[in-house]
Amino acid sequence: MRSLLKSIGVAYLLCAFALPAWAVSLLRDPDIEHSLKELATPVLNAAGLPAGRMSILVVDASSLNAFVIDREHIFIHAGLLLKLETAEQLQSVIAHEAAHISNGHLARRPANARAAQNLAAFGIALAAAASATGHSDAGIALGIGVQSSAQRSFFSHTRAEEASADQSAIRYLTRAGVDPEGSVQVMDMFAGQELLSAGRQDPYARSHPLSRDRLRAMQAAASAYKDRFPSNPDANYWFARAKGKLGAFYRAPKWTLRRAGESGHKDIAEMRKAIAWHRSGEGSAALSAMERLVAAAPNDPYLHELHGQILLERRSYTAALSAYKKAVTLAPQNALILGQYGHALLVSGNPKAALPYLERSANKEQRDARVLRDLGGAYARLGQNGMASLLTAERYALLGRPKDATLHAKRALGLLKRGSPGWQRAQDVLLASESADK
Repeated sequence: MRSLLKSIGVAYLLCAFALPAWAVSLLRDPDIEHSLKELATPVLNAAGLPAGRMSILVVDASSLNAFVIDREHIFIHAGLLLKLETAEQLQSVIAHEAAHISNGHLARRPANARAAQNLAAFGIALAAAASATGHSDAGIALGIGVQSSAQRSFFSHTRAEEASADQSAIRYLTRAGVDPEGSVQVMDMFAGQELLSAGRQDPYARSHPLSRDRLRAMQAAASAYKDRFPSNPDANYWFARAKGKLGAFYRAPKWTLRRAGESGHKDIAEMRKAIAWHRSGEGSAALSAMERLVAAAPNDPYLHELHGQILLERRSYTAALSAYKKAVTLAPQNALILGQYGHALLVSGNPKAALPYLERSANKEQRDARVLRDLGGAYARLGQNGMASLLTAERYALLGRPKDATLHAKRALGLLKRGSPGWQRAQDVLLASESADK
């Protein structure tokens, strides 16, 4: 979270549409995303969606909004997540966005927007780009943008779609054993927005048209299940953990320290304090807190990951590598953790050891440009300049910079063996970048 959490450096992914008219940043953190996945899985399963292939991602924006752009990602603004008060409210937001997917509302998006997952489509590509500093505190900004002429049609829903999504969301929640009253509470948050001018409305109200009829219909549907579903302690914990960690990164450290125990969970309170102390430069207190957390939950990979991050940013490389290695051992399929361990190995001066972890991360999370940057750096240090140029070209392609992508793709073609897999990838980048440049 470089612009926000410069001293923390939580892993970012930057997804950018080429030449965006506007952009926002996505916050990537393995712990927060795991917590959101725990909350989303029962709801997505109830919606008939492949929960294992879907990601719930947090947008770095203080405004209130949530949206979908394809069948594999649900985006929630940090401001909305921090505004919500219960797990049921968050699950209702997820259920509503899942309904837009299940009900086929994405089908009316412009044809070029439906190509968002094609990494070679510069015109409107779901992509990634890293910060250029190369330091351990370097985050990756994530931007999602579209040409201004397509913005409204790309993100906005009709009133009919909203009413349909409301009713579907109620069904998904009740199938998942979640109290649908959370949906009513979320809608109450936006009550009266339709009376404001467009410029003063929350983005959610602009992209999800509100009406009194919608609210009444939602209240009637939810009332049929009143007191039927008790609160779920596990869901409450994961909600508190996601919100607590995000808040510790997002808000001022003093604010966090005053309210660290609000969640009612001692481990979350200790984690929030550790983050706040680290951001305040109180490294000893932060590390002591992390040591207590890891000792109490030695099999939690996300605590080891955070421990490694704090150690790395304090330039305690040996201890950081140990913490990251433990995290990888406990979560060997997590692309973000693999990438962070590879980054730690690279900055500590071991590119040969970093390479396999970075490659595994890139194979699992192909849009993480920090990994592409680190992979390129590792190849360069190992004397494989052709592969280094290829990775640089692919990173620029994902950033939506066709001229730079073309330059490095041509360089890669001159260095790689003709017909090899790398050479073919460079050809793909060159063809796409030249087409986009035209």
